[in-house]
Amino acid sequence: MNKKTTLSVSDDLDEAPIWTDDDFKHAVPRVGLKPLPQKKQKINITLDADIVAWFKQQAGGRGYQTLINATLREAMQKKTIEETIRKVIREEL
Repeated sequence: MNKKTTLSVSDDLDEAPIWTDDDFKHAVPRVGLKPLPQKKQKINITLDADIVAWFKQQAGGRGYQTLINATLREAMQKKTIEETIRKVIREEL
């Protein structure tokens, strides 16, 4: 930050005052803030070792989970497109 403050606030968390029950009772939540939507969900999934190795190799070792996510998303979209095409073809016949 470029602006300098005149407040004497320390960055050391050990110097922060301990909150008492009374402090919590009188605390006021900030108004107008919406909860952030959860963009991703953490899961545990078991994959074959050769699949994980392939994705790691494709991603260069880092970001392989992002690559797996993108591949799954692409498969979802492809399936939706295929279903739409089939539906249109059936309607045309």
